[in-house]
Amino acid sequence: MSLRQFEYALAVAEQGSVTAAAELLHVAQPSVSQQIRGLERELGVKLFTRTPTGLVPTVVGRAFLREAEVAVSASRRARATARAGAEELVGELVVAAQMGFGTRQLPGALGALRRRFPRLEVTVFEEPSSAELERLCRRGVLDLALMAACERSPADAHHLGDEEFVVVLGAGHRQLAADRVELRELEGEPWVRFDRESALDGVLLNVLRDNELTPTTVARVSQTATAVRWAAHGLGVTLVPASAVPPGHEHLVRPVFPVVSQPVIAVVRAAAGPAETALLELLRQEAWYNTASFSPVS
Repeated sequence: MSLRQFEYALAVAEQGSVTAAAELLHVAQPSVSQQIRGLERELGVKLFTRTPTGLVPTVVGRAFLREAEVAVSASRRARATARAGAEELVGELVVAAQMGFGTRQLPGALGALRRRFPRLEVTVFEEPSSAELERLCRRGVLDLALMAACERSPADAHHLGDEEFVVVLGAGHRQLAADRVELRELEGEPWVRFDRESALDGVLLNVLRDNELTPTTVARVSQTATAVRWAAHGLGVTLVPASAVPPGHEHLVRPVFPVVSQPVIAVVRAAAGPAETALLELLRQEAWYNTASFSPVS
């Protein structure tokens, strides 16, 4: 077995067809087919089955692909570390951010990283679930994960700052007259909430429970920017990290009392290389939003 075969199998699983995988990898279709057949012969199992919607991994295939993903990620990191020089770094860095956290800080840090190492390829994705982020960290798939601290956070996590949550109100809402909104004054308000498995919805549920509020859910969304925009249009109120408020909506945002904040941490893979170390230091230099640093526009 070779890493090339692993990469081809992962591409087929991602694209659902040999043709699309070949296009993604910039190779000829027969080459992909041949590598997959050779891999299945060597393993003595079928990795994929054909369905009306395309090729999908078998049960055994799914188990194999999970390990193949770890192996490919480790290989990319090893190549990047081996090629790292004093002022040059090539390879791939895989970063995941918990939805709603680091919305303003991560792009700035990544931009500075790319300017320092222009040949470095960075892959970033958002993940709403803290449990899924922790699983990906344990599997070694991620080079760095940015998330809110929780009970299951690893002991060696790096604390970057504290993110304050703010309430977003519709234009003309009576609570806009206040500099800070008392949460209990929101009794009876409809709420724009997030996916049930997301960390953001978990924060909101804890806040509502602690302040003896019963939520009326008017909508569930998957993105913080969507929640802010819908709340701004008067659909309901929502609670988001301060840095996740899109520009142009600051006048509809208010801090809350009691203060709601979450420590933001970075989890870096074991034996971190120069790219992860550099990104961690850049994230430390970013401003994190807390009571002292966030001021709503009246």
